[in-house]
Amino acid sequence: MSALLPSATLFEQHHIRRLYDDATETWWFSVIDIIQVLIDQPDYQTARKYWNKLKGRLDKEGSQSVTNCHRLKLEAADGKKYLTDVATAETLLRLVQSVPSPKAEPIKLWLAKVGYERMQEMADPSLGLDRARELWRKHGRSEKWIQQRMMGQETRNKLTDYWKEHDIKEGEEFAILTNIIHHEWSGVTVKDHKSIKGLKTQNLRDHMTEAELIFTALAEMSTRQIAETEQATGMPKNKVAAKKGGGIAKKARLELEQKTGKSVVSGSNFLPPKKKGLKK
Repeated sequence: MSALLPSATLFEQHHIRRLYDDATETWWFSVIDIIQVLIDQPDYQTARKYWNKLKGRLDKEGSQSVTNCHRLKLEAADGKKYLTDVATAETLLRLVQSVPSPKAEPIKLWLAKVGYERMQEMADPSLGLDRARELWRKHGRSEKWIQQRMMGQETRNKLTDYWKEHDIKEGEEFAILTNIIHHEWSGVTVKDHKSIKGLKTQNLRDHMTEAELIFTALAEMSTRQIAETEQATGMPKNKVAAKKGGGIAKKARLELEQKTGKSVVSGSNFLPPKKKGLKK
């Protein structure tokens, strides 16, 4: 839970039931387990009643938080599985704001801080870049890695800007084209590459080696330039450009691997060591 919510130490001492959906790459957390921690209530049934009352109040207020909750089967204390209200980290952060609890206050303050920083970044985008650099430094990235990551992001932005202007929809269509490029240059899908690195919801690029970042940028730059040259518009033509662009980086990758005898696609990551006793 530590990578998903602020003040994570609040939850790490407790067994928060959760499920990972591979299809959508989404973690679902038990709402009642979170509520139990926030209201400091050891009795599960009391926490369940509190959640039921909170749901009713949120419904009356017209909140979408309850609508965004789902019901999945989770294992209970008796070893059996029962349908339980679950939510994503985003929805849980909204629910936390509705819980009057001293334990919830640090998270509320964090949300206010993040919201204010986002407003600042909208007025001055360079602040977002500075914060990203500082965050990567805190996570132990080298200056060389950070520079490569930033250059790769700029290359990516130019490509997605082209897509937006040429009838490619953000979301699913962006993901399809990205996967074509990635699979073509690396020989694996984005999902498989994340699996090789042991990633779940983490951003793949934030865990790439310098070489992986370079080849990703080469593939995406090539894709954009080919698309511009061919004036690719819509999915069919941009799929062709994506395959061609990824192919250029593939040739370079294969040549490098032949010379070095080392695979560019790596299982290396920047994940923190797993803490003992943390249940999934």
